[in-house]
Amino acid sequence: MTPPNTATTTAPRTTARLRALVTEIRATVNRGLPPGPTADLVADRLGPHLGTLDLLTPEHCEGDPDCYRQHLLHAEPDGSFSVVALVWLPGQVTPIHDHVSWCVTGVHQGEEHERRYALVPDGSAARLVATQDVVNPVGAVAAFAPPGDIHLVRNGGTDTALSIHVYGADVSRLGSSVRRVYQLPANR
Repeated sequence: MTPPNTATTTAPRTTARLRALVTEIRATVNRGLPPGPTADLVADRLGPHLGTLDLLTPEHCEGDPDCYRQHLLHAEPDGSFSVVALVWLPGQVTPIHDHVSWCVTGVHQGEEHERRYALVPDGSAARLVATQDVVNPVGAVAAFAPPGDIHLVRNGGTDTALSIHVYGADVSRLGSSVRRVYQLPANR
């Protein structure tokens, strides 16, 4: 399911650094560890590549004036992971959502503002409670695995933000890594 207000493209070409990153991620994923440790190790692999000039092509850095844009950079043939670049123009935002798999995010350019949530029982229903606000600058890396991965991400700055996301799923087939978009009441 592609979340609303998301434009997706498939990247037309790659770089030597991106190919090296994919090789490092593949070796990590192939270790067969549980989702949490896999995400932590993939985060270690992603970090050194962030902010470098030779990771992405110019096409990978193109935004969309209407919504944040997802560029599919790599989908592993066996479906075990995907790598995408998300480009955020100022003010662009995701809905509150969680993911189908483990996820690693790293800020490559600009900064991303993230609000994390917990889903808590509220009588016969549930509500979201904001648990943390984080500003992620260039080089910041986060790793998480469901459950406990509910968040909203936005570009709260005045410049374009760009982040690299690695998912333990085939987003070329799924369209995105989003499992659920939440429209429950949210409390701070």
